[in-house]
Amino acid sequence: MTLQKTRRFDLTKVMYLGLSKSKPEKAAFAAGCFWGIEAAFKDAKGVVKTIVGYTGGSFEKPTYEDVCSGKTGHAEAVLVEFDPKKISYEKLLELFWKIHDPTQVNRQGPDVGSQYRSAIYCHTAAQKRMAEASKEKAQKKHSKPIATKIIKASKFWAAEDYHQDYYAKHGKTCRI
Repeated sequence: MTLQKTRRFDLTKVMYLGLSKSKPEKAAFAAGCFWGIEAAFKDAKGVVKTIVGYTGGSFEKPTYEDVCSGKTGHAEAVLVEFDPKKISYEKLLELFWKIHDPTQVNRQGPDVGSQYRSAIYCHTAAQKRMAEASKEKAQKKHSKPIATKIIKASKFWAAEDYHQDYYAKHGKTCRI
């Protein structure tokens, strides 16, 4: 009769591995056409998920057509879920300032309208402090005043499926 060896797990290690996983945090940014914003953030190491959509308005369940009318008050934006152990909120802010012209008011490149405004939607007081500090730092690199608004995050409405992962589906995006 042979005895089979049983595996013994180090419970401390198993518990540590379970605790070491960080809960994804959320960040939301508006910087013009959401296809380009999503493409830029999706490539950042530590970003878990991106969703393009609409935020900052007063209209319930807006569609792309509703937002383009300029009557809903929403901005095209991207909701970024990120692992704070792999990428910091500050690094996301650095990327935000690099991917668009924050001095333009209600436009980015050829896209014109309040839905293309530059804004940072903060989910926590800490995010607001970091966003304000990063805006001050970014202002030193621009001769014109930065138009980016720093606002408390509000309801985020996911855009229609055909807008999600646009670059991956079509190999092109709007220019930001």
